[in-house]
Amino acid sequence: MASLPLLPDSPPKLVGIAKLAANGESLRQGHQVEYFTLPVRSLLNRCVSKREMPFTWTINPYRGCEFACKYCYARYTHEFMEMRDVVEFEQKIYVKQHAADLLRQELRRVKPGEEIAIGTATDPYQPAERKYEVTRAILEEFARHEGLELGIVTKSNLVLRDVEVLQQIAKQNDISVHVTITTLNAELARILEPRAPRPVRRLNQAGISAGVSCSPVIPEITDSPRDLEALVRATAEAGGKHIFANPLFLKPCSAAVFMPFLKQEFPDLAENYRRRYQDRAFLPKSYQQRISNLMASLRRKYGIARERASVKPRPDECRQLALF
Repeated sequence: MASLPLLPDSPPKLVGIAKLAANGESLRQGHQVEYFTLPVRSLLNRCVSKREMPFTWTINPYRGCEFACKYCYARYTHEFMEMRDVVEFEQKIYVKQHAADLLRQELRRVKPGEEIAIGTATDPYQPAERKYEVTRAILEEFARHEGLELGIVTKSNLVLRDVEVLQQIAKQNDISVHVTITTLNAELARILEPRAPRPVRRLNQAGISAGVSCSPVIPEITDSPRDLEALVRATAEAGGKHIFANPLFLKPCSAAVFMPFLKQEFPDLAENYRRRYQDRAFLPKSYQQRISNLMASLRRKYGIARERASVKPRPDECRQLALF
């Protein structure tokens, strides 16, 4: 009897978010970045963590981030869509559909005192936000409500487009904006965060509570007392209401991008980092405490009263239900 020809292994059956992503419609393409639609059943995600978190809910209007920061921890989120190439996180961006409508239905789940953080995994002001206005639609929905506690995490100047709607929200809600700035060195910023822009002064002038997230602090690159003092001083001069810092942590997905970058741009540090992060994602508590003490001292020196506003994002500890 003749033997049957061997058939190639069939690809794994896609389910859940992976299936939705695979069926997404291409929206826009440019400098190797493509945007896709992503139908979702929920926008508001409860933050689940073994540690006590300063916020209860998260919203990420997009999946993936065009800013391509070398240290980004959130690259792993594409793995839930069966996308294993870590670079796809910055090349294939998913736009959540019907976001404002979903939020309108889900806000009843939020109890008084529960805080909502916007942009914990992906910057809510992607370049394509200019066209799709998903984040703006979400903010317009928030403006219809009162008594909410909200925080926005972004690196983009595009947040200034929404100053008027942020002012409307602030009339009846507690809202703050956390602008992520890792360094004031423009040349260093260009290689660490190749497509990330920035704003603090204009937000505070408009009456929106804004400050700086110095995250991550990168050992031996951005962690010198002089560099951190320059950042705190600039925050104070811009009227920043808060500033905090979190040291670099490297999940395997982010290490896959950051370590080759380090070897190319800072070869003298490569072996040091390999030893530091060989068996762990986080730096020792002694390093974290040193940075925390330094920042506290600098805040006192420059008259910045608070470490943070009501919402301090700690995305490294936050597992969102929508990822599964």
